[in-house]
Amino acid sequence: MKNEIIAKFSNIYKTYKTKKFCATRESAALVNFSFDMEKGEIVGLLGLNGAGKTTIMKLLAGLIFQDSGEILIDGIKPILPEAKQKIGFLPELPYFYPYMTCVEILTYYAKLSGLENYDDKIGKVIGKVGLVEHTSKKISEYSKGMMQRLGLAQAVLHEPELLILDEPVSGLDPLAIHEVRNLIAGINKSGTTVFLSSHSISELEKICNRVIILSRGEIVKTVSSDDWKIAGGLEEIFIRTVK
Repeated sequence: MKNEIIAKFSNIYKTYKTKKFCATRESAALVNFSFDMEKGEIVGLLGLNGAGKTTIMKLLAGLIFQDSGEILIDGIKPILPEAKQKIGFLPELPYFYPYMTCVEILTYYAKLSGLENYDDKIGKVIGKVGLVEHTSKKISEYSKGMMQRLGLAQAVLHEPELLILDEPVSGLDPLAIHEVRNLIAGINKSGTTVFLSSHSISELEKICNRVIILSRGEIVKTVSSDDWKIAGGLEEIFIRTVK
């Protein structure tokens, strides 16, 4: 029996326009990007700066739009409310009001998501991400690692089917990276599909089932965990591919 598809990219083209003096320039962010993601997977995006990773994340979250092609989340276009109910999104640099506590922040997002009877859910998700001891602190007192924990909490509060993470361990110390990695693995074990980008090859090796290698907006290779185990590591494959 074929596995179910949670996210589907079909022939995606995306360009950005910039103006300099009187001239308009177009640069291609994604070229003929096609990819299927199966339910239950952890899929990673790997590429140099400017390869198109964040563009893919924003397209899937419905924050920007492709020039051509089709994107579907469980058969639904990302712009539709029904699709947005199925996803959780953590950007690379999450921002929360510094004068609020994590309970206040999560209450705000629960109401924004249209959740009812959310008090128990907030309590559970705070426990899941390990912020119980920090509920009385203002966000301005949070470390980078604690901010990432809170970001994960808001992203999974409504129990999404697909979790989208843009550089979730960027700027974290080794202990915080380990803790966030375990959180992501635990979220996946509960049944949530995870799609993440990272510059850390070793982190993708530890957590992903598959990794997409991007170069200049195109998929140049899709690598399974078995592939990089046989090759002696994902780094070697990545370097050979992008060179």
